[in-house]
Amino acid sequence: MPIDIYWRIGTHGDQPSLRRRIASRGGWAPDAPGRVAPGVRDGRPDGYTHLDHMADVARSSELAGFVGGLLPSFPFTDDPWAAAASLARETTTYRFMIAYQPGFLHPVQAARMSASLQRATGGRVVYNVISGGGGPAQLWWGDKVDHDDRYARTSEFLDVLKGVWGGGPFDYEGRFYRVEGAGLPEPLAGQPFPEIYFSGSSPAAIQAAGRHADYYLSWLEPFPALAAKFDQVRAESAAIGRAPRFAVRIDVLARETEAEAWDEIRRGWRHVDPAALRGPEASGDSVGWLRSASFIDWPVRDFRELEASPNVWGGFHLLRGGPAFGLVGSYEQVAARLDELVALGVDAFILAGVPHLEESYRVGENVLPLLRGATAAATPPAPISATRGTL
Repeated sequence: MPIDIYWRIGTHGDQPSLRRRIASRGGWAPDAPGRVAPGVRDGRPDGYTHLDHMADVARSSELAGFVGGLLPSFPFTDDPWAAAASLARETTTYRFMIAYQPGFLHPVQAARMSASLQRATGGRVVYNVISGGGGPAQLWWGDKVDHDDRYARTSEFLDVLKGVWGGGPFDYEGRFYRVEGAGLPEPLAGQPFPEIYFSGSSPAAIQAAGRHADYYLSWLEPFPALAAKFDQVRAESAAIGRAPRFAVRIDVLARETEAEAWDEIRRGWRHVDPAALRGPEASGDSVGWLRSASFIDWPVRDFRELEASPNVWGGFHLLRGGPAFGLVGSYEQVAARLDELVALGVDAFILAGVPHLEESYRVGENVLPLLRGATAAATPPAPISATRGTL
């Protein structure tokens, strides 16, 4: 089966590299010392907007061979639904993986929005269903539902969304949702239902993923831990006659040589807050985040102490927001680690790099053609112009 490979689109702007923490192209944060105002160059507006930047990343990653892009959703980002609608006309076959929390939409409205986007884009919408990490970020949305109930709500949400999509009239009564006679209007009926990438590491999340996930999506972890988590999902799914596939979200820092890649990390390390090296502070109830922190022997002094296994580095969160673990190494080493994950059972990847634009070309040109995977062809890899983000 082909391996789908997505890229991440920075829905909150970009940084010029891992070396600095300032906003640059596409950033829309307020002016602040050391930050570059959005759409301003040499103190004057240059007409380059945040949407222009996201469109550049979408076009570049499509050209570089990625099958689609993840549109993240946080309090500090643009809305991914609106972004997907805006960016669809900038690409041709590129899929848009929309990250969203079901608690902030009604499932009937989500079905109508999704079907409308499917019709407009020719079926290029993909779901990244998340249920929230608790803490201040969750309260920003006005959501006070506790951890396990968020996953129960997500499961009901998807039950209703699928029921509405499958044709009306559809009735449902649960703890969180009640609908009577719901269904999609005729022009939207029959659109392909989006693939579901389902995130979450807790038992409640894995149970819900077993019911609904087309792809169970995890952050990168040390490979044995990742394999054990996949086995849990397989067991939950098998109990109800399902067999989900698996995906991993990975930050990548790949260079011509391993030394060059670690030099890039070394330059960024100079800007890390020493207090962060004592260990992360909990800011919610995300089991995935707590799992990531548990794989590190805190406190740390040197960046190489965060290398859990060859090329698997757990310090990306110290250089920019996001997951801790990613891959650092030469193009060949990164491709080899990705192939190991394919052998472990991974069916799709969401790769990322900063800056998003330039790194999409770098990874597309130098890493993707080296991937062999379980379905490798005997012929040499195709040039970028012919590569479509699958193995």
